[in-house]
Amino acid sequence: MTGQRTCLAIVLAAGEGTRMRSARPKVLHAIAGRSLLGHVLDAVFEAGGTVTAVVVGPGAEAVAAEAKRILPDADIFVQAERRGTAHAVLAAKAAIARAPDDVLVIFGDTPLIRPQTLTRIRKALADGAALVVLGFRAKDPTRYGRLVLEGGELVAIREEADASPAERAIGLCNGGLMAFAGPTALPILERIGNDNRKGEYYLTDAVAIARAMGCKTAVIETEEDDVRGINTNAQLAETGAVLQQRLRQAALDGGVTLVAPETVFLSSDTKFGRDVVVEPFVVFGPGVMVEDNAVIRSFSHLERAHVGKAAMVGPYARLRPGARLQEQVHIGNFVEVKEAVIEAGAKANHLSYIGDATVGAGTNVGAGTITCNYDGVAKHRTEIGKNAFIGSNSALVAPVKIGDGAYVGSGSVITHDVPAAALALARGRQVIKDGWARRLRQRGSLGKRDTPAK
Repeated sequence: MTGQRTCLAIVLAAGEGTRMRSARPKVLHAIAGRSLLGHVLDAVFEAGGTVTAVVVGPGAEAVAAEAKRILPDADIFVQAERRGTAHAVLAAKAAIARAPDDVLVIFGDTPLIRPQTLTRIRKALADGAALVVLGFRAKDPTRYGRLVLEGGELVAIREEADASPAERAIGLCNGGLMAFAGPTALPILERIGNDNRKGEYYLTDAVAIARAMGCKTAVIETEEDDVRGINTNAQLAETGAVLQQRLRQAALDGGVTLVAPETVFLSSDTKFGRDVVVEPFVVFGPGVMVEDNAVIRSFSHLERAHVGKAAMVGPYARLRPGARLQEQVHIGNFVEVKEAVIEAGAKANHLSYIGDATVGAGTNVGAGTITCNYDGVAKHRTEIGKNAFIGSNSALVAPVKIGDGAYVGSGSVITHDVPAAALALARGRQVIKDGWARRLRQRGSLGKRDTPAK
């Protein structure tokens, strides 16, 4: 049904967000590792949107670039003057004129809108409605327009200031999202006037116009969280908290063990295999995959990283972009991995930095080892073979290769390749001076007796 219908989604992203005290456009603020606009565009895509039009304000190149990054085929339209919501929608008139089956109008600052909600709206259009409004029941309806129904059909959207006492008692509120049947979308939108105190073109007037044209109108009801808009940093934080609850619940429902769910922070694209355990106070940045039976221990931070089956990460570990751990790898406390492949069964259990490197299967990296990957101009790679042993407090100065089964003595600074099965030592020779410490202490005690008491 909806999958066979063409769908134009018009995303209104022209708001500046000045109440957020930020130079960044409002829709580019992020929650759960994704911009507000990104969340909306992803929901549109998952709901079967075939064409997306993003309406931006003048000079909003960054917003347009974000839309194109997420949906390269998105059409960008500019609302040159801010003259109301209907005026913004008609900025995309050329897209509407292509006569899609469904036209969805969504605000770019409502990141909690779910694909299944958009699918329900599209179904109402498929069932014969010419106009569908998304409604919700607010805890405090004072700030919202009310949806006035007669005989199960929507007859008006009444703003709080214009509502009668009986209408103010209505609990069903306007969620802002509206949808039109394609053939009647432009005839309705083009009839909206600006005969009001502000001289603006309001999308809410579409309901009365559709009714006057004899078109069927309908309401789809959803929960309040679905239509949360963001205008302040406080609202951004509140919305982020709701999204984290959704993501945690989805992880738990998928079989992940979150030892203390409220302390774990996920990104929208975090992926887990089966029987994964996540201990308290772990942060997942964007682009993380954790495979079956892996354990992520407390206070670890992962971003754009892949954790293999039965691997163990942390506590206090950091996986930076490009970290790829194969199965049964151990990355321990205060170990940082970046742009590196750690092959099956390898271990770096404490206090190490592994960057721009390959660590072969079964290799042990001792405490305090670092790969010196940056020479001040360019990055270089370190290649460590299989079943090698890197002694504690070693510095591997890239580019360098350590062969299979090689052994690097503790405290070495390795600047040349080490052959397979060889021992490499690169440190100063130890010198022993018998009795030296005893003589030092004696000199110290004599000095104290010679010093006058204070």
